[in-house]
Amino acid sequence: MTAEARPGAPVPSTDPRTGTVRAHPAREAGPADVHRAVTAAHHTLDALADRPRRAALLHAAADLLDAARPEILAAADAETALGETRLTGELARTTHQLRTFAETAADGGYLDARIDPADPATGRPDLRRTKTPLGVAAVFAAGNFPLAFSVPGGDTASALAAGCPVVVKAHPGHPETGELCARLLRRAAESVGLPADVLTTVHGFTAGTHLVQHPLTAAVGFTGSLRGGRALHDLAAARPRPIPFHGELGSLNPVLVTPRAAATRPEEIGTGLAASFTLGHGQYCTKPGLVLLPAGHPALEKAAVTAAARVPAAPLLDPRIRDAYLTGAAHRTTLPGVEVLLAPGPAPTPDAPLAVRPGILAVAARDLHDELLEECFGPLTVLVRYHDDTDLHAALTRLPGTLTATLHHAPDEPPARTRPLLTRLTPLAGRLVLNSWPTGVAVTPAMQHGGPYPAATTPTTSVGTTAVHRWLRPVTYQDTPPELLPAELRD
Repeated sequence: MTAEARPGAPVPSTDPRTGTVRAHPAREAGPADVHRAVTAAHHTLDALADRPRRAALLHAAADLLDAARPEILAAADAETALGETRLTGELARTTHQLRTFAETAADGGYLDARIDPADPATGRPDLRRTKTPLGVAAVFAAGNFPLAFSVPGGDTASALAAGCPVVVKAHPGHPETGELCARLLRRAAESVGLPADVLTTVHGFTAGTHLVQHPLTAAVGFTGSLRGGRALHDLAAARPRPIPFHGELGSLNPVLVTPRAAATRPEEIGTGLAASFTLGHGQYCTKPGLVLLPAGHPALEKAAVTAAARVPAAPLLDPRIRDAYLTGAAHRTTLPGVEVLLAPGPAPTPDAPLAVRPGILAVAARDLHDELLEECFGPLTVLVRYHDDTDLHAALTRLPGTLTATLHHAPDEPPARTRPLLTRLTPLAGRLVLNSWPTGVAVTPAMQHGGPYPAATTPTTSVGTTAVHRWLRPVTYQDTPPELLPAELRD
């Protein structure tokens, strides 16, 4: 642990446009701080067992966040440079999530209650199955969504809906925003008669490891890098009592374009790709980072390059992410056979000296390097040119697990052609997108935001109401008197 990261050291809030430190809104948590936070959260489990009250908590939290919108947007923009328009939409999504999970908690259908009455003829006992909260949920806030995947985000909302108190490991990229939202959620809890400690925050790199290893932590939700997530996943598995680790670790989100689609819709697909991979300046987990397209279609490539070149330079979320983007993009441009169609790199502006510009690289499918199959977080995408089906299928076999996979085809292509392609993509991804783009995730019951490893560590979702199941375990009551049964299992 460095001197700057010792327990009690101030946590800086940094302006990503300039790299200057704005404030120190929190302090690094040591082992004793983490122990206090987890223990306090654990002691609120009985209070959270009241489903109507925790539904009221989620509604109250949404109302308080809406009421504090100007203050929240100002803090979040100062720490992430995402802009008022984007953050306004993200706050609306965040409060929508909270209200949606409030309705989920109140309804109780997520408990999936099952009743099998006793059968005297066979001797089968009376069996009644429901779901019960796991315990304290450790939530790791994400850097790219300071609201929707952070302190008041989907992991927190789904865990509270399930009846699990939450300890959030705040993200170092937006500590002021995290603390502001935490105060509002704690105030919401007290306003409905629940302990404020149903939600607490801790800060610091080592606080995260202590949080995963604490014996009262029952499950973990993580959104972040492959390296960091895998290290925490292994810690969770190595505990004397291993716990579930629901990690979203990064994603390539490949796009497959058929020859017929490239020939009939080059401008539409090219401009759509540019808009998708530069959305949020390439800092969405669903950014299309690799595009399999047929060789010999320069119109599509030109449309993508022209549209992406018009995207204004902008800062990334923090200087560390900027450095990683510039280093990773520069390395990819030096790989044998890689052609630079639009050069990524620094592009300082008067208001944002740390701004960067997007990049587009191209390579033949037969020269596809392993490094190009790894996510480069930021506004960079790679066009992989295939010459025939052999080329294409060889590339598909090398793709890692991913959150999304997209297929662009022509409407008049026969199902006998497109169905096998979709079949090849299905094992790779949690969400399949046809003739559209994967950036943007709807908060609905049918949404799946997860995928095979390394996109995620468990076959669950972090978006949508079914996310509540990550924080629950089934339990069956056998021959239990009615007065001792949970309410949802009584006749």
